[in-house]
Amino acid sequence: MKDIHKNMCNDMRDDERDGMVGGMCDEMRAATGTPAIFRRLRLSVALAAMLTLSACAHRFDTTHPDVPLPATWAEASPGEAQLQRDWWRGFDSTELSGLIDEALAGSPDLRIALERVTQAEIAARSAGASLFPLITLSADTGTGSVKPGGVNDAGWSKRESSGAGLAIDYEVDLWGRVAAQASGARASLDATRYDLETARLTLTTGVANAYFQVLALRMRLQIAQNNLAIAEKLFNIVEARYRYGAASALDVSRQRSTVLAQRATILPLQVQERQAVSALAILLGRQPQALQVAGQDLDALTVPAVGAGLPSTLLLRRPDLASAEAQLYAADANVAAARAALLPTITLSGTAGSSSAALLSLTDPAYSIGIAASIVRTLFDGDRLGQQVELNESSRRQLVESYRSAIHSALKEVDDALGNAERNRNQEQAQVEIREEAQRALQLSELRYREGADDLNSLLDAQRTLFSAEDQLAQQRLLRLTGTTDLFKALGGGWSRPTVQQ
Repeated sequence: MKDIHKNMCNDMRDDERDGMVGGMCDEMRAATGTPAIFRRLRLSVALAAMLTLSACAHRFDTTHPDVPLPATWAEASPGEAQLQRDWWRGFDSTELSGLIDEALAGSPDLRIALERVTQAEIAARSAGASLFPLITLSADTGTGSVKPGGVNDAGWSKRESSGAGLAIDYEVDLWGRVAAQASGARASLDATRYDLETARLTLTTGVANAYFQVLALRMRLQIAQNNLAIAEKLFNIVEARYRYGAASALDVSRQRSTVLAQRATILPLQVQERQAVSALAILLGRQPQALQVAGQDLDALTVPAVGAGLPSTLLLRRPDLASAEAQLYAADANVAAARAALLPTITLSGTAGSSSAALLSLTDPAYSIGIAASIVRTLFDGDRLGQQVELNESSRRQLVESYRSAIHSALKEVDDALGNAERNRNQEQAQVEIREEAQRALQLSELRYREGADDLNSLLDAQRTLFSAEDQLAQQRLLRLTGTTDLFKALGGGWSRPTVQQ
């Protein structure tokens, strides 16, 4: 018998033999007992371990929506180069790269998404902990006085007691309910990780577009100031001709109106430029008043061209699609858990304890040990569990349609971005030619007006055409740059799904 007690205590870890538990083991080594009880305790622990492994190996049916994908894109790909994770460096802007690096390190939106991942990790660990037994250790000691006999009997006797106990509770997951809940929590964790990648992609494209917006507004502001200088120069010419009687007062008034109109376009552009810088500061996690953008010529930026790949690879390159698929897997797990909840719950419990009629001591203890198994089956709950199954099944059907819709939207976004990239490139080239012709027309019109060959109407038309052409070119350049970032975003920003799946 002493050998049985000794083996049982030796099976404990070193840290479990410390303190009160160590005292219990010492007392057990010296006590006598029934060997069959300890054998049954070890048998129950072994059975619980085997059932834990069987529950971890539980599998359930998963949904795989059949969404046909096209063989090729409807629009042509602008290039063949592979999209990289740091795609923004292809614009050859040191300032842009620095701003995006700063945003990745300090954006509140990205930190919020990261905290959601942390919360999902905690939830997954909590759900996984239900697969293991619950082991509790208790200890108590106390003293009191007891008066035997009737209330008139004299004498009080002092009673002291101390005790310690160990309890093990384990739910046998025969139907896979707990395992399904743990799988669902892990799938939700994967979804939040993919959402973090989506937030990262949204942030980087947002910073790039905001930076391009600042540069475009500064370019338009510079064009407006240059055009104002041209209008003022021509006003001086008209005014000089008026002094010499070669032009009328109406000509002077009309050219003055052109100068005033051109001057009025500057203030709104200045306001828009300040607001664009403030919007960029928010993305970086800075105070709107604290950001200074050095800026560069919009035309100096390189427009990178990448290959779109095949539509069949899009599911592996878009984190939002991966998140939708993970959410669908979590819904499958929730359905499996709800169905398993309809079946009986089996619980194993084991207790072992020692008590003594002494204060803060377990000398001459009395030992107790118990093993119990319980089966609980819900007979009536107003069909609450059945309705939970129906609710989870409906949620799964909803996510199936959401997943299918997300794939269709992603395919459209890529095709639209491809078409916009090619159209914006062609329109920018055409606008460059329009601007060059407008410059040439204004030069000729100014010369002919000086010589008196043309009237002021021709000069005014040439001015308006040039002013509009230059402003349109700046806006078209902005559209081409933002269209390129939209293409990178639609293609997933160089992200790829991890090869290790759940």
